[in-house]
Amino acid sequence: MMTEQAGPRELVGHLVRAEEAGFDFSVTSDHYFPWLRSQGHSPYAWAVLGAAAQATSRIPLMTYVTCPTFRYHPAVVAQKAATLQLLSEGRFRLGLGSGENLNEHVVGGGWPSVDVRHEMLTEAVEIIRALFEGRHVNHRGTHFDVESARLWDLPDSAPPIGIAVSGERSCALAGEHADLVIATEPKPELLEAFDRHGGEGKPRVGQLPVSYDPDRDTAIKRAHEQFRWFGSGWKVNSELPHPDSFDAATQFVTPDDVAESIPCGDDPDAFVEAVRPYAEAGFTEVALVQIGGESQPAFLDWSEKTLLPALREALGRS
Repeated sequence: MMTEQAGPRELVGHLVRAEEAGFDFSVTSDHYFPWLRSQGHSPYAWAVLGAAAQATSRIPLMTYVTCPTFRYHPAVVAQKAATLQLLSEGRFRLGLGSGENLNEHVVGGGWPSVDVRHEMLTEAVEIIRALFEGRHVNHRGTHFDVESARLWDLPDSAPPIGIAVSGERSCALAGEHADLVIATEPKPELLEAFDRHGGEGKPRVGQLPVSYDPDRDTAIKRAHEQFRWFGSGWKVNSELPHPDSFDAATQFVTPDDVAESIPCGDDPDAFVEAVRPYAEAGFTEVALVQIGGESQPAFLDWSEKTLLPALREALGRS
């Protein structure tokens, strides 16, 4: 459920159909702004998740990812996540990251260096875990204060915590503090670093943007209009403050550039080959992000009949 490209009711409807189609899990972005104006949406992810939990019964839910340090205080994130775990009857995972300026600048707290953001994320995870344990928390930290907090509605099993990584420092943080790791590139070195820092044997979730359409040129055009920002890398994407900044930063990205990095069209073999590097690197799950909210129903129909069977056959997964 990519909140940047569809409204809240549409997102819930897409998830209901994804469950029917046989997808194994779902992820939900947590944005205040879209990456580009052409995407055109950004509803509140946690309200969407609450509705989605009630509208579905099987498919797991996950934030992908929430920043628990600027727009949201970690004590509030802990309460939201515990409630989602109860509403979904144990289907929720809390994906966390150090955030993007695009979304977090709205509260006016400035945008510190990545080292400080990692410090804040580490402290936030410690607060969230303490509250998940049912403890009465008083905390005076470097970045956060918590005054006599306790969660009154706790699930039997706390939501597993995932942390998004892009380099050695974030892998160290995730290996020490996370129950699973999240990455947007199929780089084996990220998982190797995660393992070195304590992540061995834990789930690892990757992300792949795709653009389905029976007409490949249409698929490429849509991917270029809405997703050309993706190739900039997180060192850039985490710093830019506004959709217009992303538009300017990607003005020289061509449709051919996008088509080289994102599978476009309706050839299932192309999609399988794009997923394969994630499987070979050791990812246990891959989130397929179909580009374009209006194209989601057709993608889900095609996935049920064609893509999911092709992926399972090619990769030997049930």
